[in-house]
Amino acid sequence: MIYLDNAATTKTAPEVVDAMLPYFSEYYGNPSTIYSLGATAKKAVTKSRETIASAIGARPEEIYFTAGGSESDNWALKATAEAYAEKGKHIITSKIEHHAILHTCEYLEKRGFEITYLDVDSDGLIDLEQLKQAIRPDTILISIMFANNEIGTIEPIAEIGAIAKERGVLFHTDAVQAFGQIPIHVDELNIDMLSASGHKLNGPKGIGFLYIRKGVKSRSFIHGGAQERGRRAGTENVPGIVGLSAATERALRIMPEKIKKETELRDYLIGKLETEIPYGWLNGHRTKRLPGNVNFSFRYIEGESMLILLDGKGVCASSGSACTSGSLDPSHVLLAIGLKHEDAHGSLRLTLSEETSKADIDFVVEELKKIVQRLREMSPLYEDFIKSQK
Repeated sequence: MIYLDNAATTKTAPEVVDAMLPYFSEYYGNPSTIYSLGATAKKAVTKSRETIASAIGARPEEIYFTAGGSESDNWALKATAEAYAEKGKHIITSKIEHHAILHTCEYLEKRGFEITYLDVDSDGLIDLEQLKQAIRPDTILISIMFANNEIGTIEPIAEIGAIAKERGVLFHTDAVQAFGQIPIHVDELNIDMLSASGHKLNGPKGIGFLYIRKGVKSRSFIHGGAQERGRRAGTENVPGIVGLSAATERALRIMPEKIKKETELRDYLIGKLETEIPYGWLNGHRTKRLPGNVNFSFRYIEGESMLILLDGKGVCASSGSACTSGSLDPSHVLLAIGLKHEDAHGSLRLTLSEETSKADIDFVVEELKKIVQRLREMSPLYEDFIKSQK
């Protein structure tokens, strides 16, 4: 099997599993208890919080553990909207956000908040001037993703953070695709809140965190006990938290080498697709993109058919976000960057890992050439196009 869907989820690293195992059966105490078994678990949670805070230049008390990126996004928007509603009810986001942001914005709109959805250019980048013009006296929050989960484009986060700080507006970023993949420092980037998820960086599923800068008002998101400084009730997922910490340490350790390798392979893959398969193009910015992300559109075919045929060859890939793979609608991200409906349906996302080899890329491209040709031969649109070229 060649796994090229690492934006959807990653394989949990063996050292991460090893770090987690004792907290299932040996150090299984509840961190909220006062006896030694619980104290051992609490110590592990505290150490993990310190590790994760250090990874983004934050303080441990600014890290709140959640069940993953979607919960963190929901918390950042809903609790902040509630806490700052007296100041204003205007929020700014972009048209290419993850649905955890977009659907939360829809929820808030039904409750009296006004949302401005910024356009993006053909590469998926927001316009900083449009952002500045969108800010109003009643704007309370800007939420722009760090890097797009479908096309890999990295947004100008430092510039957005500077604008938000200058205008006195809170800035949240969905960094689920970026955390552990590229360097992040919340102070240097003027980030007030940041969402991340463990299973995108070879950690376990069901664990994530929300960074909330000290001084930012944010209401409790889950009510009950006093866990997470009273803001998120529920017994801590100790094995998951330990796994997230171990995955973070691992990601930081291998990051320079991983970035270099994945960027080289990414560009090699883009080059082969552009030169060996006609009537296709790269989606997203060519250089301002995640090291391991390649999103390509092929005209006159359906992306789902490509996935099924690739799976038959032992290749795991995606036609967009895993969260919307059951939808028949074209990707909202690809439509936002200007693709036609029929072209958006023909997209393929290939996301690499440190285990991906050049031989893997060569095999996938060879099989993809056959698959694309086979599907086009079945397409009346392609047949008409070829006739029109003669």
